[in-house]
This record gives sequence, structure tokens and C-alpha cells, in this order.
Amino acid sequence: MSEKKYFDEMLNADGSVREPYRILGEWLEGQPKQALKQLSQDAETIFRRLGITFAVYGSNESTERLIPFDVIPRVISAHEWRRLEKGIEQRVKALNMFLWDLYHNQDIIRAGRIPEKLIIQNEAFCPQMMGLNPPKGIYSHIIGVDIVRTGPDDFYVLEDNLRTPSGVSYMLEDREAMMHLVPDLFHKLKVASVETYPENLRRTMQEMAPESCTGHPNLVVLTPGIYNSAYFEHSFLADQMGASLCEGQDLFVENGKVYMRTTLGPQRVDVIYRRIDDDYIDPLTFKPDSMLGVPGLFDAYRAGNVTLINAPGTGIADDKAVYTYVPEIIEFYLGEKPILKNVPTYNCTSDSERAYVLDNLEHLVVKEVHGSGGYGMLVGPTSTKKQRAEFAEKIKARPDNYIVQPTLALSTCPTFTGKGISGRHVDLRPYVLVGDKIRITPGGLTRVALKQGSLVVNSSQGGGTKDTWVLEE
Repeated sequence: MSEKKYFDEMLNADGSVREPYRILGEWLEGQPKQALKQLSQDAETIFRRLGITFAVYGSNESTERLIPFDVIPRVISAHEWRRLEKGIEQRVKALNMFLWDLYHNQDIIRAGRIPEKLIIQNEAFCPQMMGLNPPKGIYSHIIGVDIVRTGPDDFYVLEDNLRTPSGVSYMLEDREAMMHLVPDLFHKLKVASVETYPENLRRTMQEMAPESCTGHPNLVVLTPGIYNSAYFEHSFLADQMGASLCEGQDLFVENGKVYMRTTLGPQRVDVIYRRIDDDYIDPLTFKPDSMLGVPGLFDAYRAGNVTLINAPGTGIADDKAVYTYVPEIIEFYLGEKPILKNVPTYNCTSDSERAYVLDNLEHLVVKEVHGSGGYGMLVGPTSTKKQRAEFAEKIKARPDNYIVQPTLALSTCPTFTGKGISGRHVDLRPYVLVGDKIRITPGGLTRVALKQGSLVVNSSQGGGTKDTWVLEE
């Protein structure tokens, strides 16, 4: 056997199939290459008909592309999922407690467990939220936690997404496509359902209705509009929940209350799932030149007349520099050790750690603190000498603007390529809803790096998606 650098989620070191993949492995053995190729073409036809696209910024080609989809699902055992579920629940509880504390007493800062400068001088911190009490003390109601695997029992949280996590529509449509394409496989395996997500999202939003709401809460999804890269998802979720899809111009504030313009006259709005960044939601409070938001919306929120999901200011809890303190945050608020590990992270503001980083860039991953989508990052092992030199200068100029991590040996899953089945690196984004209870959808969105050897799974950087099958007992 040749040496194995990466954990293969399907195969043991001796080439035998791991138990969670046994039935899938037998099914794949019986599939000629042409059958898998046909399945891939059928899947593309489905997604093209649905119009599931995403934007690629800075591309010379058409900016709208179909999300690449792999027809071989990723399988997670019930035992593996239980551990992930416990770790995710612990994490989102602690992060919501952290947000409450930051916008009230700031006990964690007073205790010296997190630097004041890291919070107060952070552009993700929202001073306008100080002293505001969101319904039931919850700031982030919709969370995506990015997880990578490096071994049979080794899971790491790569980052937390507490602002406006995207991708859940791909998770739902991937499942819909697979149920249509391979119904026989679903009959052989007990796969946990993901289809209840829209209903659970609607329930979560209803639970967060302001106290002033009487009767059935009126729910709205607030979108920047059709040119946003995630507009398909905004429209999809509104439709699935039976909520209204609105742009800023469709809403207005009067006497501290939010209303939606309709052909039957103004309708009071109680809960807004906003897919617009903090800076743009209200030109009277934040960016004065914003054309996307609703004038007076934040004052209506402060007055308790409408609920914003997620709350403004949640971004401070998923800031990449704050990420390094999440194990500390869990211990401070819950008195527990983290169930899921953080990726070891170098602090470039430390002279010794910065010196190590600059000497070893070819082995490390560098990320902008406020970067996302795979942009503004350096993957050392696949970078050029020139790129490393450029990033070295950037780190020297703004050491606080970057975090640096070792290159993780991301696990691989079997993936159908033009040349047959081959292992490709994957990550996982489970979706969490926080209302009267914490609801975690079994599995989530598996993103796959379709380029051989690539560790970058973002769709904007050439990645695709897979359906994620969590097996029930």
C-alpha cells in the first residue's frame, strides 16, 4: 500500500470499506461508469431547471454559474453525528451568551479572558446594540458551523457563521435531487431527513416574535434584491416558509412600527429574516447612503416592535480573530471543556508567532480576519513564491488583519470525476436554528473541492456540493 496522507471517509487503510459506507460501497460496485455519468447529467438538468446558481465575483466568464454537484453522497454514522451535534449545541449556546455579555456587562473582558481592544476596536462590534435586550436573549438564531475532519475521531471547527450563513437551499435541493435520482438507495439506508428545515425556520421565527405581537406573526425575508449572489436562496426560503420576500423599498416604518406595502394596504411586520449586512439595514442608523435597507428599522427594533434575525452585531462572535478565543468562551460561560476542537491558530500580533509564520508561509494558510468565500487567503502549499512574498508584506503591515493556521489534512470522500471515482477533500456546514430550543438539521451542506489535490471547497473557488447522509440507528 502507498502511504496515505489523508483520512479516507469511505475506505480503511487496508482498502476495506468502513461500516457507514458499506451499503453505498456495494451500490457503487454495481454501477458502471456510464450510469454515474448519466446520473450527473440528470442532476445538472434538474439544477438547471430550478435555476440554482451562484455569483463568481471577479471572474472573466459569466458571473452566474450552476453549483457543481457530485452524485456520490457523503455518509456520516449516527454515532459520529451525535458527537458533532453535542459539540455544535455547546458552541452556539456559548456564543449567544458571549454576545449578551458583550452588549451588556462585558464580564469576560473584565475577567481578562479576552482583550478589550479585540472587541471595542473591531469593525464587527456594533455599539448601537449596547444595552438592547433581544427577544429571549437570543442574538444569533440561524448559524452555520464549518467543520472539517482529519481522522476517524478528529473533527475541527474551521469557523462559525453567525451573521447571514448561506447555502441551506443547496442542502435542501441536493437532497431533493438525490431522492429523485437514486430512490433505491434511500430504501436500503435509513437516512435522517433534512426536509423539515423550512418548517423549523418558520417555527423559530414565530417563537422570536416581539411581545407586542398579537395573533399570528407576520414573517418577512429581507433581500438586497435579484443581483445578490444568494438571491435564489432568499426566494426559495421565503416560498418554502410561506413568508413574504421583500426588498427595503417594500417596507416602511411609521410610529416606531414596521409595515409592508401590499395591494390591500399596509400590513404590520413582526419578524424579519434579514439577508442584508448590518451596515446597510437602516440608513438613519448605519450607512446613510444605503439604498438596501429601511429608514427607521433599527429604532423600531430597539423599541421592541419588530425582531431582526439575526440581530445586528452578531458578527463580532464569528470574527476570525475572536474565533481563537472560542474554547475560552465556552469554558467561561458554560464551565465545560469544548467538545469540538478549534484549528490551532497563530496570532500575528505576537512577535515570536509572526516570525514563525513569515518563515513558514509555504506550509500555512493565511486568512483575512474579515474575509469570506475563499477570497483574500493564501494556501501556502499551492502558492507561488511571489504570492508568499506579497502576503508577507501584508502581514508585516497589518498583523492584526490576518490569522494563520496550519494546512489541515482534510478528509476525502469518493467523488465522481470525468475519469471515474476518486477521493476529493470535503468540509461540512451543519445549520442550526436557535429559538425556544436548539434545532440542528442532521448533516448539512457538504462542500467538495473538485480540483484534484485542492483544499479550497468554496463554490466561488471551483468547489461543489454533495448530499450529506446522516444514518439513523
